Amino acid sequence: MFPKYDVIVVGAGHAGCEAAVGAANLGCKVLLATMNMQTIAQMSCNPAMGGVAKGQIVREIDALCGYSGIVTDHTMVQFRMLNRSKGPAMWSPRAQSDRNQFARKWRQMLEAHPNVDFWQDMVKGLIVKDGRVCGIHTGMGLEIEASAVVLTNGTFLNGIIHIGEKQLGGGRAGESASKGITEQLVELGFEAGRMKTGTPPRLDGRSIDYSKCEIQPGDEPAGKFSYTDTPPLTDQMPCHITHTNQKVHDTLRTGFDKSPMFNGRIQGLGPRYCPSIEDKIDRFAEKTAHQLFIEPEGRDTCEIYVNGFSSSLPEDVQYKALTQVPGLENCKMFRPGYAIEYDYFPPTQLKTSLETHLVKNLFFAGQINGTTGYEEAGCQGLMAGINAALAVKEQAPLVLSRADAYIGVLIDDLVNKGTEEPYRMFTSRAEYRILLRQDNADLRLTPIAHQLGFIGAEERMVRVHAKNRAATEIDGFFRNASVLPEDINGYLEAMSSAPTVIKTKLHNIILRPQADINGMANALPELQSFLSPYDQEFIEMAEINMKYNGYIQKEREMVEKMTRLENLHLNDATDYTTITALSMEARLKLNKLRPRTIGQASRISGISPSDVSVLLIHLGR
Repeated sequence: MFPKYDVIVVGAGHAGCEAAVGAANLGCKVLLATMNMQTIAQMSCNPAMGGVAKGQIVREIDALCGYSGIVTDHTMVQFRMLNRSKGPAMWSPRAQSDRNQFARKWRQMLEAHPNVDFWQDMVKGLIVKDGRVCGIHTGMGLEIEASAVVLTNGTFLNGIIHIGEKQLGGGRAGESASKGITEQLVELGFEAGRMKTGTPPRLDGRSIDYSKCEIQPGDEPAGKFSYTDTPPLTDQMPCHITHTNQKVHDTLRTGFDKSPMFNGRIQGLGPRYCPSIEDKIDRFAEKTAHQLFIEPEGRDTCEIYVNGFSSSLPEDVQYKALTQVPGLENCKMFRPGYAIEYDYFPPTQLKTSLETHLVKNLFFAGQINGTTGYEEAGCQGLMAGINAALAVKEQAPLVLSRADAYIGVLIDDLVNKGTEEPYRMFTSRAEYRILLRQDNADLRLTPIAHQLGFIGAEERMVRVHAKNRAATEIDGFFRNASVLPEDINGYLEAMSSAPTVIKTKLHNIILRPQADINGMANALPELQSFLSPYDQEFIEMAEINMKYNGYIQKEREMVEKMTRLENLHLNDATDYTTITALSMEARLKLNKLRPRTIGQASRISGISPSDVSVLLIHLGR
């Protein structure tokens, strides 16, 4: 009935969809197995993509020929660039999406890919022979063979939904949990744990008084995520902001005795950086108000997502508290918020390719690795799919370094440090964030995709070359062209910048903190004429490169120093217990995690500088 597939992807959430694309774009025949074909790429929680550091990840996925950025551009209802008041390393794109259109577009794009097949069924277990995965067992009793398998099970592994004192088996509201995989993996020697996440109630937008809320419009003109020619966003929908108050908090406290989070029924740890509303008012008892974002679910629905009000309290307590929020006094609830507890596998059991140490050609991606967020899941899925395909082709894995991408930071953190709470990406986690900006992801990563032969990379490289060429040409113009005081001082004074008294290079002007390239172009017709052929995106990147060149060069020097350690490879067969000069903790962790390089070893929690020195001596350095 089935051919033998190159790669089977289990689960069709954000990680699973990108995993299928990653393997398919390398020419592999892929089967995407999901329990429900109607929920492919469903936005289980917030109908939004991007955000602080997450927006950079979406752009990196796009630069590697993934689909998340393209789908978002086609289906967003609002776009905002966050952190514009800060330096460009912090700028992060975010889009409010149309939930139904987002999933529909994903499915259309997957079905249009000739290398992707689908099968609707629960996957009950894996076929493992001689330490290698060989396929899957399904709920219908079928065996489907494959050379590699990627598990992207999300919150479905033995998932339990909590609403007050009620417990319901399920991986998402209205959907069954997945049974069997955890038990088999534990039998194979894997360590498993439990984590928790949650989602807010959904409201009827017709019952909200928006006049009592603060409006939050999108950027004009709207930006986008994909470096491809996706359509511009017009007719943006606004979001709104309101706040809780002391009455809301007092009402929520009346349900604490029935809260699964406080009475011990939930064992798994929840996300530190996206806590439930009850967790917020318990941990920050001194705060009398918390911000809530009233976000539309799409153009063709009145359903509203209450961002900031995630809860697992009884539904009557949730509803009563909501009616005490300004603007929500007469709200109608579509469904209450809930918490969900699920199995995960500590990611220290993985190689940096996301292949497991214990079973060859078996890869994990997404929440099964202890992460939270669509973007974190999507990038892991893409990398797991790519590396599954490369494993099938018997080629070396693609491992992005911490200097290559936020994706590299995320995977390096997971594999070397592990996580005991849902991991979320932040710009602060990246030590080279001035290099890993949202505007240059294509320059960093598309050449890698092109070198590996990804479908679609050839066309993308044309734009990469044009962008590099534009940056060089604009920089050259600014270094060579000069401006007279009478031509530029009016602009400088308007910017509260000191006037110049001599003819000066444009490059000296653009380095001033108050100066910006578009403002200078408005004041200087010659500059405006020169810039007119270039895309605004190219101009903006050139300006960043000129203004922050000193910082960029310093980070590149730091990268070069770290690269020396990354190029010192460790023998995978080394028995570290025999290296007695290492600390006992180092011996245990090195034997367990099997780092590939000295650089990777140095980032493992508990490995001291003296341990690194011992390893260097062991290598004859």
